Amino acid sequence: MHYEPKSKLGRVINEIEETLIAGILGLMAVVTFANVVARYVFNSNILWALETTAVLFAWLVLLGASYCVKTRAHLGVDVVLNLLSPGPRRLLSLLAVGACLAFSVLLLIGSWNYWAPFAALPMLDGTLKDQAWYEVNDIPMLDFLRFIEGPMNQGEAYEKLPRFIPYAALPLGLFLLTFRFLQVGWRVLTGQQDTIIASHEAEDLMEEVAAEAKKEG
Repeated sequence: MHYEPKSKLGRVINEIEETLIAGILGLMAVVTFANVVARYVFNSNILWALETTAVLFAWLVLLGASYCVKTRAHLGVDVVLNLLSPGPRRLLSLLAVGACLAFSVLLLIGSWNYWAPFAALPMLDGTLKDQAWYEVNDIPMLDFLRFIEGPMNQGEAYEKLPRFIPYAALPLGLFLLTFRFLQVGWRVLTGQQDTIIASHEAEDLMEEVAAEAKKEG
């Protein structure tokens, strides 16, 4: 099922998200391929390739999770829901959204408390632990980011990328996930949709493929 935002702003945001996710996936493929070539053709190794791929994968998963909530692309079981009338179905969907929201909020709190010290920001209990000088293991510092060395590292040069940059995927991704669950809850409450997931994904996909084939024929 293809998701089509109704507003112009929604379409722009959708394009940004899709482009970012596709870009991250493409960059992972390029870095991995380059490292394979370096290792087996030139008998060398790109030291930072493995850690970079792991960081990109984390961003991909966390951004993709919230995007799939928005587009109703997550897999789910709807056998019980399909046996119910619209009223009880909506109630169960709201309960499911509530459980998902509770889970995502707990993850958001934990992710902020984990990330905040690396960014020299207070945790949610007001505790301030300045760990902005922590660096990743292998990814080198990018020159265009040198301006952050003054405010974040007391003017000292970073040899490797500071952790607060790649680790920002945690609070950002889980904030987006929480926001998407709030959006879904509102749509269910107002009757715009009655489930979190799309029913009969396989059948819908086959119908779309058949329709496209008929047009081309």
